[in-house]
Amino acid sequence: MSFLCTISDERVIERPVLLVPPADTHKYARGSALVFSGPVLHTGASRLTAQAALAVGAGLVTLVGERDALHEHAAHVTAIMLREEDAHLAIVDERVRAAAIGPGAGLSSHTRERVLRLLQRGLPLVLDADAITSFEGKTAELFEALHDQVILTPHEGEFARAFPSIDTADRLTAARLAAEVSGAVVLLKGPETIVAAPDGRLAINHHASPWLATAGSGDVLAGLICGVLAQGNTAFEAACIGAWLHGDIGVRAGPGLTADGMMDWIPLVLAGCLGKG
Repeated sequence: MSFLCTISDERVIERPVLLVPPADTHKYARGSALVFSGPVLHTGASRLTAQAALAVGAGLVTLVGERDALHEHAAHVTAIMLREEDAHLAIVDERVRAAAIGPGAGLSSHTRERVLRLLQRGLPLVLDADAITSFEGKTAELFEALHDQVILTPHEGEFARAFPSIDTADRLTAARLAAEVSGAVVLLKGPETIVAAPDGRLAINHHASPWLATAGSGDVLAGLICGVLAQGNTAFEAACIGAWLHGDIGVRAGPGLTADGMMDWIPLVLAGCLGKG
């Protein structure tokens, strides 16, 4: 475990503690993560997710997708690995500790099938954006496959499509009910992000900034959570830690923040969790 998650008695997420890796660590010991790409001409969102997962400390991050999409990624990334996807998910081996799917994935039956195949592997998993909305009207199929090491990261619109019978007027209650109904950890995005676990645990992140309201910001959050998850934290811990780190980027960066610029702030955020910033 590379992070310690701290939650106050008032359920407020506090600054996590970053632990220094041991001197004899290696990339697989720090955690291998997979990020599933969107199709050609829709690769930017998943690339942001992969870059954030790597920057937050996962030892190895691989973008997985169709060959044409990987050609696009190859023009932008160097430290991130690229692997062509196959129907049997041979890329998911014993070294992989977490995965993320949804950013730029597309609203389609193909996305649903990819999600369900990943869930069958029992892998700790972040489901964001299109991985949630693609199940609109078919959530029973999704909920049956979910487990407590899956994190759903909807904004309020996606939440309404996944949980149409749950009123979000009381966001704490809404997140708690959604986690109970789905059997997964639910991170409900907003000015105050709520994290709820199926066992009833709740946490609130107040540490954020309106400058985070920019295209691609949620993709970065998904990557932060995936990267923390790959380092050995539980789904509930990873969601809480990722929410705080994401908020701290916004607090530190301020005006002019863009999603691709968020990567430059991650080292400063992590240094702050070591007590250096």
